[in-house]
Amino acid sequence: MEEETPLLNKRPTPHESKINNSRLFLAVFSAVLGNFSFGYSLVYSSPVLPKLKSPDADPRLRMGTEQAAWFGSIYPLGAAAGGLGAMLLNDMIGRKLSIMMSALPSVIGYLLMGGAVNIWMLLAGRFLTGIAGGMTAASIPVYISEISHKDVRGTLGSCPQITAVFGALALYALGPVVPWRWLAVAGEVPALLMVVLLVFMPRSPRRLLALGREQQAERALRWLRGKHYDTSIELSAIQHSIDTQGKVTWSQLATPIYYKPILIAVVMRFLQQMTGITPTLVYLETIFSKSNVSVPPSYDAIIVGAVRLFSVAVAASLMDKAGRKALLYTSSLLMFLSALTLTMNSHTTACPPGPAPPNLTVSLDYSSHNAIGDTLAAGPQTAAGIIPLISTMVFIFGYAMGWGPITWLLMSEVLPLVARGVASGLCVTVSWLTAFVLTHAFTHLVDRYGLYLPYLCFTVVCVLCLLFSAVCVPETRGRSLEEIENYFRTGRTFTINRSRSIQQSN
Repeated sequence: MEEETPLLNKRPTPHESKINNSRLFLAVFSAVLGNFSFGYSLVYSSPVLPKLKSPDADPRLRMGTEQAAWFGSIYPLGAAAGGLGAMLLNDMIGRKLSIMMSALPSVIGYLLMGGAVNIWMLLAGRFLTGIAGGMTAASIPVYISEISHKDVRGTLGSCPQITAVFGALALYALGPVVPWRWLAVAGEVPALLMVVLLVFMPRSPRRLLALGREQQAERALRWLRGKHYDTSIELSAIQHSIDTQGKVTWSQLATPIYYKPILIAVVMRFLQQMTGITPTLVYLETIFSKSNVSVPPSYDAIIVGAVRLFSVAVAASLMDKAGRKALLYTSSLLMFLSALTLTMNSHTTACPPGPAPPNLTVSLDYSSHNAIGDTLAAGPQTAAGIIPLISTMVFIFGYAMGWGPITWLLMSEVLPLVARGVASGLCVTVSWLTAFVLTHAFTHLVDRYGLYLPYLCFTVVCVLCLLFSAVCVPETRGRSLEEIENYFRTGRTFTINRSRSIQQSN
């Protein structure tokens, strides 16, 4: 008995030690170039709008307040449309080809903006880059989760968020020194490079097995794991998962194995946006000015980008060590404490006197500069003036180390295989529509009630995030996708008896 136990425990060790991750990392890098382009295009309007609104702008392209508002907000609408398109493409042509297809609207969109001679070309280009962003957001996490093995899936699942932050930082760094038309030209480079690299990358082995292409699936998995890796055990587990699911019908969606993981993923994407992260990033300068914080606009993006990058890197390093739920708890708690502090601070901060200007966007721009000027003229900044800045940084740090990357990762992990393509597109669509509505509502709430009411709502949502993480979200660290599916199939167990018997028989 003493001799048999270590032999059984050590049996998987030689099998796992033969995994070579170098090609897997190359495939992931090729895919997440789409997320780099996504982060770049998301904040493209930040350095471009001031130039298009200035008196020196081309009269054909000069934007008023309403046109500038559409140029900034039409991207989430395009992303929602891209998410809907990915619902169909993910299952029609596969994950890899869907990612490659996103380069088409991206390149056309940047060409329209770079060569724009009127405003509609700018708006159309912005909308098309939004479509590309929605497609990549729905397809890349699924592709990464399906080609990764469970030991590194958590870390690799954070890569889309990290590269999106890098894309935004690249745009912020180029904005002050590169003309806005050349910024559009530069935006085409990562999308084109992504297509070139993905041509040489394999398709998802799970997708190939679902299509009945066993030999292609075996070659793809061997390419990803290395030539000395024994693919039979992993392929049999994937095939067993596919065989037990079959094709899903509308009536079957009412069963727990389907509606529970889909509902978890959709609600997580909804709560992710309801935390207020998008309006916080979009209106950061306005928030600081209304909170009596003096921060030069040129430093805002650098501070936010540095904090986001650091926190996402921390989350990536801890994803497969601390676990998903622990990071979600920490993220929810940090966001709650910072949002509560901001709520209390904004409640004690006097609102500016007089009626609100009829045009909110103009009022936000001018009030921001006036507030900064008044604060600088007031002399040294008090401790009370530092609190909103620190709280906002803590809020962004908390979001980026938990509810930011883990929501994307869990979406790709818990969704059932047969509905993964459609469900991921649904999640992205819900996320972007929520972002669009909330961002517009935020401006009206601030205009009428100040920052107190939005912050109070965000505080309540953070409590809901904490409760949802504790009650509804399963811990997926160290679990294969087949084990996660078995969790929803059986109710509360990750163990797959049939897979274990197959492994032992082999």
